[in-house]
Amino acid sequence: MNLSDVTAGYLKAADFGPVFGYPGDPSVGFLEACRTAGLEFVLARREGTAGFMAQAQGMLTGRPGVVLSTLGPGSTNLVNAVANAHLDRVPMVAISGQIDTVRAPTFTHQVVDQRALFAPVAKWVADLTPDTVGHVLRKAHAVAVAPRPGPVHLNMHADHVTAEAADDAVQPPPDVTYGLRGGQAPRTRLERARRPVILFGIAAMQAGAGPEIAALADRIGAAIIASPMAKGCVPETHPRFAGTLDMACNALMWEFLRAADCILCAGFDAVELIKPWRVAAPVIHVDAVPNTDQIYAAETEIVGPIRGILAALTDALPARDGLSEADIAAHRDALSAAFEAGRVAGVLNPSDVIRLARGAMPEDTIATADVGSHKLLVGQGWHPTAPRRLLMTNGLSSMGFSLPAAIAAKRLYPAAPVLCFTGDGGLAMVQGELRLAATLRLGIKVVVFVDNSLNRIELKQMARQVASVGTVIEETAIEPLAASMGCNGITVETEIALADALAADPGDVPLVIGARIDPAQYAAQF
Repeated sequence: MNLSDVTAGYLKAADFGPVFGYPGDPSVGFLEACRTAGLEFVLARREGTAGFMAQAQGMLTGRPGVVLSTLGPGSTNLVNAVANAHLDRVPMVAISGQIDTVRAPTFTHQVVDQRALFAPVAKWVADLTPDTVGHVLRKAHAVAVAPRPGPVHLNMHADHVTAEAADDAVQPPPDVTYGLRGGQAPRTRLERARRPVILFGIAAMQAGAGPEIAALADRIGAAIIASPMAKGCVPETHPRFAGTLDMACNALMWEFLRAADCILCAGFDAVELIKPWRVAAPVIHVDAVPNTDQIYAAETEIVGPIRGILAALTDALPARDGLSEADIAAHRDALSAAFEAGRVAGVLNPSDVIRLARGAMPEDTIATADVGSHKLLVGQGWHPTAPRRLLMTNGLSSMGFSLPAAIAAKRLYPAAPVLCFTGDGGLAMVQGELRLAATLRLGIKVVVFVDNSLNRIELKQMARQVASVGTVIEETAIEPLAASMGCNGITVETEIALADALAADPGDVPLVIGARIDPAQYAAQF
């Protein structure tokens, strides 16, 4: 077997899913190896969005998504998506073509040092070589999924692509378990707490720790708060669920958290914090990795398998009243009222879009959210019914994520309803991928918050009482845009029209719904 055969065979055996990408000259042999191995290649319209699709694949499956780029501009275009997966803690294998090894030290055209380029934004960078390809793939796999998960980047030199491989063993690594260590201090602290809160995050979701979080909360009378990317890990219908931190209504959520007398952070990654941590209550850190970020200072750290630690605490602790479910319900009522704050009668408000979508879409919908003011509302107001049903980027928070993520989700789960939330700014960055979605016959619904503005920045200009310079976007004509990409499109300006559009069957091509909103509510919310 040659190097590409081994690589394609490994990716197939490890069940990573398709290879998303945009190839170049050095990739020809690898594309042929994918074909002969039965490994699907999905041609995106640019490397950055291919990377977002691979990230979404990793979010949905828990296994690394795979993305391929060519050398030079292909790899530089890919950097943002790799950085996004890095700060969103999503496993990914990114492969870039590279010039042949003979010319690499001296040639200049389209040659950049890709190991140096990706080193700051990947967990590991390496070259795929004929003598080591089997071991490199095995290590890349293990590094990508190890806590905290993230991307690895591999170079594939042109003269190695079809070279005979001396190291051709395809042996994915076994699952890894970690030891449990801790002490009596957290048990004592939780036994004494009268207002405990469990704040869970990405790692808890990735570990499938929702049942253990709910059981511990019921045992000690704790309220449960989610980080945005972990939503769905604990059902938001649970009587102890109190909301999502650092999205819309964040003042109310931080006030609730500051009233706690003990906070157990379960797999909570501070990369999702937008506001500084200003909470006096002692913190118990439970995670597969130590609290090396030190965004919050933990009184106690318990490092090991999250589910096992939470289950052990539940077994060890006596039942306590803690916070009453009535108090938590009163907080949720206040949160619901705050979510609608600033609503303007007679126009289409941002919160109307989310409320109507929530009512129109089935419970098993997979939703994706882009970056901007609408993300903050989706993060609080969308209630996924299971983990990995709301995909958003909240680490690096790169615009243009939601449409590629929706494409990946619909490909992976063709029977599931898929809803993409995006702003008009985010759509403008990636709208060429609508053509891909139509070609793949993906019946997704794309809801565009149309306000002709980069609203998050414009709000800051308004706060400083300066003009909206550089933050106004030209009007996008949704219907002709959608038609030119082989999609269907409609623009709506009322709640009734939006509800009708959301209820429509998109068939087997995307339905792009331009929701022309009044952004005044954003100013009141943020």
